[in-house]
Amino acid sequence: MSTISIATAKEVFDLLRDDLAAIEQEFAQQSNSPVDVITEIAQYLMSGGGKRIRPILLLLSAKALGCTSDARIRLGAVVEMLHTATLVHDDIIDEADTRRGRPSSNTTWGNSKCVLAGDWLYMQAFSAALAERNFHVLDLLISLTQQMVEGELLQIQKLGHLINEEEYFDLIYRKTACLFKVSMQLGVAIAPEQSFASPETLDQQLGEYGRNLGLAFQIVDDVLDLTASEEVLGKPAASDLREGKATLAVIHALERGTGADREAIRTVLADRSFERVAHGQILEILQRHGSIDYAMDTACAYAEAARLSIADLPETAAKRALLWVPGYVTTRDR
Repeated sequence: MSTISIATAKEVFDLLRDDLAAIEQEFAQQSNSPVDVITEIAQYLMSGGGKRIRPILLLLSAKALGCTSDARIRLGAVVEMLHTATLVHDDIIDEADTRRGRPSSNTTWGNSKCVLAGDWLYMQAFSAALAERNFHVLDLLISLTQQMVEGELLQIQKLGHLINEEEYFDLIYRKTACLFKVSMQLGVAIAPEQSFASPETLDQQLGEYGRNLGLAFQIVDDVLDLTASEEVLGKPAASDLREGKATLAVIHALERGTGADREAIRTVLADRSFERVAHGQILEILQRHGSIDYAMDTACAYAEAARLSIADLPETAAKRALLWVPGYVTTRDR
C-alpha cells in the first residue's frame, strides 16, 4: 500500500469546486425541456441537496488519469441525471412522502407525471452521452441501466420475504454499487492512454474501487435507516423495514436470534409496519446480537478494499482524494 497521505475534505472540495459547479450548470442545461413540468421536476430534484458522490467519483477517476477534456463535465451530469431518474422511480415504487427532508416529487406532481419525467431524464442522459461518440461509454451506460432496473424488480419480488447475504449483496450491487463502478469506469473511458497500465487494467482496478465503495455506501445507508432519527435522515426512520426490505444487520440478527427474535423481525417485514412490534424492540434485538456493528464492520472492510484497489495509481491530488472518499462514506451521519 502506498504511503501517500489521504486528502482532507477541504482539499477535495478545493480540487473539484469548479468542475462540480460546471456539472451543475450542465445538468440544468440538459434538463431544460420545452415541457415545463419536466424542467420543474428536474430542477426541484437537482436542488434537493444530494451529495453528488457519483459525479465526484467520475471526476476523480478522470483527473487521476490526466483527463482535462469537457467530456468529464458532460458525463458527470449524465451520471447525476441517471441517479436522479432512479430516485424519481424509487419514490413512486416505495410510495415515499419525503426525500431529503422535503416532499418527494411524486407527492407534489403525482405518480403519472413523475414516472414520465424519470423516463425523460434517462433518455436525456443517453442523449448527452451520445455526444462523446464513444461506443464503450454507451455500452457501460446501457449495461448499468439494465442492472439497475433488474435490481429494482428483484427487490420488489423479495419485499416482505427473508433473504440471505448473497441475495442482499446482489441487490445492493445492482441498485447502488453498479453506478459507483460505472462512474469510475467512465473516467477511464475518456482519459488518455497511460504508460503505467493498460486501459483494461485501469478499468478493472478503478471499477473495483467503485464497486467496493458503492457496497460500503449502501450498507451504511441501510444502517442509518435503522438507527438515525427522522430529523437527520430527512425521511421516516426504519423506512426499509416498513417497506418489507431485509438489510444486512437484519439478516445477521435473523441468522443469530432466538425464535422470538426471528418472529418479531418476520412480523415487521410481513406487516410492513411497527404496529405489532415496535421499532425500539427491533433495535434492541439488533444491538443484542451485535448486528449493527457487524454491518458497519462489513462496510469498513469494503471501504478499505476500495483504497487497496487503487494502490498502483500514480501519487496525485486526485488519488489522495480517492483515498479520502471511503472514510467519508463510512463516517457520515446521513
